[in-house]
Amino acid sequence: MLCNNNVSINAIRLFSSLQNKIFVPVATLTQTTNNNLKSTKPEFKISESDSKIQKCLTMETLCSTVKNVQYAVRGKVVIRAAELEKELKNGVSKPFERVIRANIGDCHATGQKPITFLRQVMAICAYPDLLEISDFPQDAKEKAKELLNACGGGSVGAYTDSAGLDIVRKHIAEFIKNRDGGISCDPDNIFLTTGASGGIKIMMEMLLNGPNEIPAGFMIPIPQYPLYSATISEYNAEKIGYYLDEDNNWSLSIEELERSYQESLKRCQPKAICIINPGNPTGQVLSLENMQQIVKWAYDKRLFILADEVYQDNVYAEGMKFHSFKKVAAELGYPYSQIEIASFYSTSKGFMGECGARAGYFEVVNMDEDVKAELKKLSSAQLCSSVLGQVCMDTIVNPPKPGEPSYELFMKEKQGVLSSLKEKAQLVTELLNKIDGIKCNPVQGAMYAFPQITIPPKAIQHAKENGMEPDMFYCLELINQTGICVVPGSGFHQRPGTYHFRTTILPPTDQIKSLLSKFEKFHVSFLKEWS
Repeated sequence: MLCNNNVSINAIRLFSSLQNKIFVPVATLTQTTNNNLKSTKPEFKISESDSKIQKCLTMETLCSTVKNVQYAVRGKVVIRAAELEKELKNGVSKPFERVIRANIGDCHATGQKPITFLRQVMAICAYPDLLEISDFPQDAKEKAKELLNACGGGSVGAYTDSAGLDIVRKHIAEFIKNRDGGISCDPDNIFLTTGASGGIKIMMEMLLNGPNEIPAGFMIPIPQYPLYSATISEYNAEKIGYYLDEDNNWSLSIEELERSYQESLKRCQPKAICIINPGNPTGQVLSLENMQQIVKWAYDKRLFILADEVYQDNVYAEGMKFHSFKKVAAELGYPYSQIEIASFYSTSKGFMGECGARAGYFEVVNMDEDVKAELKKLSSAQLCSSVLGQVCMDTIVNPPKPGEPSYELFMKEKQGVLSSLKEKAQLVTELLNKIDGIKCNPVQGAMYAFPQITIPPKAIQHAKENGMEPDMFYCLELINQTGICVVPGSGFHQRPGTYHFRTTILPPTDQIKSLLSKFEKFHVSFLKEWS
C-alpha cells in the first residue's frame, strides 16, 4: 500500500479504529524527507475494551430442539456420581466408600466377564498376526479369516458397504430365520448400525413429515427409554405417550392405545408406534395374545411398528417367551402379515453385554422398494458402522456350533450369564418388595427393576419449591447419602402422582444385597425425616 508523507499518525489511528475497533497500532511511524514513509513492523494487540467478541453460537441462538433434548440415563444424578467419585479419589470424607452405579445397563462395567469366543475373533481381526498364535482355537481363527477376507484390503480398518459387510448381513438373516421358525429373511433388508440407537434414529428420521407439514407423531410407551423422547425433541416431532398398566405387570391395553391415538390427532399425524419388548425400564415381557392385538390395531391405523427387541435374549419369568413382531404378524396371515416393521437388535444387551462395541442392526419388513432405496441413501451419509462392531455382531448371530472347539465354553459362558441374571431378577424383586413404601412388579425380562416409591407430601413440596421433580430430589439424596446411583422415574416419564426409579440388576449378587440393604436404611430414614 502506497502512502505519502502527508498521511498523519492520527489518520492511521482512525483507520484502525474503523476496523471494528479490534486492533490498535503500537508502532511509531516516522516521516522521511525522500517522500517514503518508513515504519517499524506494526505489532497488534487486542484492546481490553474489545476483548469480549460476540459469539455466533450462544444459548439464545442455539436451536430450541437441541435445548429440549433430555437424556435422564446420563443426567443430573449421573453427573453427581462423577463428582462424588472425584471427591472420594481426592480423599474427601463421605458416608460411603465408593459410588455404586446402578443407573445404566453397562454389563462389563458392573463386573460381567466378556464371552471368550467373541473377544478372540475380535482380537484376531484387529491384529491378524494372532492367526499364528497356537493359543487361539481353530474355529475362532477360521471365523476371523472369513471376516477379514470380506473386508477391503483384508483389514477392519477399511470402510464397508453402508449397510454393513455382506457376509455379516447374510448371517444375521439366517439368525432371524432360525429364531422365527423358518420365516424367510432377505439380507438386503438388514442394516448394520452404531448400536441399536443408530438404527432407531435413522428409522424415526425416515418417518418425519416435511417442514411445512403437520408434525409427525410417534407413539411411545410411558414409562419409556429416554432415547425416544430425546429423538422426538431433536427432530421437532410430537410425542404420543401411551401408559403401560403398572397394576397389571406393565401390560399394554388396546383401550389405552386408542385413547392416546385419538388425543393426538388434533396436534400431529401419528406415523409409528414404538414398542420395547422386553421392556425398558419396566422389565415386562409381552404375551403372544397381547402382541397379536397390537399388530391388528396398528395395521388398522396404518402405523409403522418400531420394534425395540434388543433384550430378546433376556427373558426370565416362568412361562414367558420372546416373540418377534415380525413372526407374530406373519403368523396372523393376510392382511396383517403386510404391516411395515423395523426390528432392532444390539450387541450391548443379551448375554454378551458388549456395549463398547457399539454394534447393532435393524431389519425392515414390507418396506416399499423405492423407500428402501431412500433409506440406503440416508444410511450412506453415515459411511458405515464400526467394522469391529460388525465382527462382534457376527460372532453373536453365527456362534460356534456343536462339535467345534469353542462350542462348550461358549455355551457354558452364555448360560452362566443368563442364569445369573435370572437369579438376580428374582432377588431384586423380592428384596425391594420387603421394604415399606416400595412396590415392584416382577422383573420378567431385560436388565432393570422399576419400583414405585412412596414420597411424603413434605418432601414433594420441598422438591417443587426447589424446581425439581420429587423423585429427582429423592435420587439425589440417595446418592449423596449412600453413593447409590439410580435414575429417577421422571426421566422415563410416568403417570402423574406416581414416583419411581430405575435400577439395574447387573451387579454381582453380593453387591446387589449390599446395595439394597443400604437403600432400605436410606428409604426408612428418608420417610422418617420428611413425614
